[in-house]
Amino acid sequence: MGVEEVVAIFLYILSHDVKNRIIKRQFMRSDQTISRQFTKVLQAVLRCHTVLLKRLEPVPENSTDKWKWFKNCLGALDGTHIKVNPLQAYKPRYRTRKGEIATNMLGVCSQDAQFIYVLPGWEGSAADSKVLKDAISRTNGLRVPKGYYYLCDAGYMNEEGFLTPYKGQRYHLSEWRHGAQPTTPQEFFNMKHSGARNVIERCFEMLKGRWAIVRSKSFYPVKTHCRIITACYLLHNHIRREMPIDPLEDNMGDMAVPEDNFQGHEMISHVESSKAWTHWRDEMAQQMFDTWRNNV
Repeated sequence: MGVEEVVAIFLYILSHDVKNRIIKRQFMRSDQTISRQFTKVLQAVLRCHTVLLKRLEPVPENSTDKWKWFKNCLGALDGTHIKVNPLQAYKPRYRTRKGEIATNMLGVCSQDAQFIYVLPGWEGSAADSKVLKDAISRTNGLRVPKGYYYLCDAGYMNEEGFLTPYKGQRYHLSEWRHGAQPTTPQEFFNMKHSGARNVIERCFEMLKGRWAIVRSKSFYPVKTHCRIITACYLLHNHIRREMPIDPLEDNMGDMAVPEDNFQGHEMISHVESSKAWTHWRDEMAQQMFDTWRNNV
């Protein structure tokens, strides 16, 4: 089999979520050949992770887009559920609050909608905060240099390295679409936080929109399917680099890591709330609100 045919089979399976018997008829190859070549391409894509994963790039001081309010921010993170097919004995652990059998996968992306880090494999019943704690405690896990941070939703704790919105205040973009204006620093902070953090939601939508294999219940074992999920995220990054204008994004409307410049920088190794971090958020919100009000 030529490289083009092998890659075509791999991409066809990911994008259409078809079983080997369908591929067998379309490509006129045996089940064994298809399975073997699929595994080879999957392993090759995973080995390219140091090239395909996005390097850490904080928001620069001279930024003028919607990220300008969040200097030194590295991106946004959130969890999403992807259906898996575990053994019958393990299904209760993978059952989500909505009753689906899925893995709770952590995704971290940059400002330009490329993935920095992904961690699939946790059971669907696991809390997002528990998955995050595991991610930063791993040897080759999520890197959070001191002095920098990621944007998170209210499901996480507001703590060093992870900036969350104010609870009990308007937050979602839909709440600001009919001319409503923020009246407090907390509301303004939430509005800008939501606009920037929305990038991770767009990433998840593009990923599931392009790769059918992460939308429906998998017939692969959990371990194999988690590798497939990771491969889809890596291919997402490759597509973003080669195709700056993504038709999927246009249709949505608003919506071990590679080496970087933080080598030798002290990293955050555990998560815990602190008064200092909360005070810093309050000061940041007040400064943002004052700046906006003075320019209105």
